[in-house]
Amino acid sequence: MVDVRILVAEDEPLIADAVAEWLRRDALAVDVAYDGDTALERLGVDEYDVLVLDRDLPGVCGDDVCRAVVESGARTRILMLTAATAVRDRVTGLGLGADDYLIKPFAFVELSARVQALLRRTRPADPPVLERGGIRLDPARREVRRDGHHVALSRKEFAVLTELLRADGAVVSAEDLLERAWDCNIDPFTNVVRVTMMKLRRKLGDPQVIETVPGAGYRIA
Repeated sequence: MVDVRILVAEDEPLIADAVAEWLRRDALAVDVAYDGDTALERLGVDEYDVLVLDRDLPGVCGDDVCRAVVESGARTRILMLTAATAVRDRVTGLGLGADDYLIKPFAFVELSARVQALLRRTRPADPPVLERGGIRLDPARREVRRDGHHVALSRKEFAVLTELLRADGAVVSAEDLLERAWDCNIDPFTNVVRVTMMKLRRKLGDPQVIETVPGAGYRIA
């Protein structure tokens, strides 16, 4: 699910950044907003699969952000965060259209599990294993093999390779790779895709299986 995009809307920077970094461990593209106005701005520009939403946001409050997402008809799933423990607060949040609720303080592993559960409701599951050109990629185990030999990849290399394998021989542009494997803070004019591709090719070894299609992108033929 490397083309998944998550928005974390949380006014405590330490919490927001820690949640984002934790979710990025699963090769997810994660953006952060520290107030409701910024959250709504990003939701209006990008299509997110899951919104991790604090109810107590400055500016536009979390409840109003939730209402706006639901009323827009977006397929974004909402995981609402709150320090309130009363049942009526959870019921109110779910009544606004949130898909799930998590009380602070929470364990990151539980938050991750709830996000993954919401993603399963929005996206078709990847096949158990992706294979092409002698490459075998297991998304569940985060394991890659080339002609039976284990290949150790970074998170971004794994994300890029998954996109190429998922394309099943079709060309994937550098712009699409940037959108699916990196977050919104990436410079669109950066050469990070080219550098990542160079490292990925080196690790996969010879004969080379990733083809550059001039002016179009990359593919595994």
